[in-house]
Amino acid sequence: MNLISGIEISSGALAAQKTRLDVVAQNIANAQTTRGPNGQPFSRQVVSFETELIRRATNGAPLQTVRVAGITADRSPGERVYNPQHPDAGPDGLVQMPNVNLSYEMVDLITASRAYEANLSVVKNARQMAMKALEIGK
Repeated sequence: MNLISGIEISSGALAAQKTRLDVVAQNIANAQTTRGPNGQPFSRQVVSFETELIRRATNGAPLQTVRVAGITADRSPGERVYNPQHPDAGPDGLVQMPNVNLSYEMVDLITASRAYEANLSVVKNARQMAMKALEIGK
């Protein structure tokens, strides 16, 4: 059993979940941004994953890890809120808000955090097993 390949697989998943955590944090931080650099309200970003084959194999079978396939903008419309005092309010007093739902973002944050913790636990356990194997070999 090759422990290093297991760590490589988990490190790819750790990097992917870190990207997901960063994107969720950016979504939460911009939940009230009604005008971005393009003059439009902030658009929620979504991370998509895909599996990636690792060319190196232990017994001829390819290994798989996860990686970020892309970060795309969520095209769903944001809520329109009546606030005639807002600087971005239209003539009708409505403000186009970002399409960020904080409840969804918090759920996404928790699941990404738990997935990160699970992969980190795999890396720690693989390291402990490798250290024990080295102790046995002495």
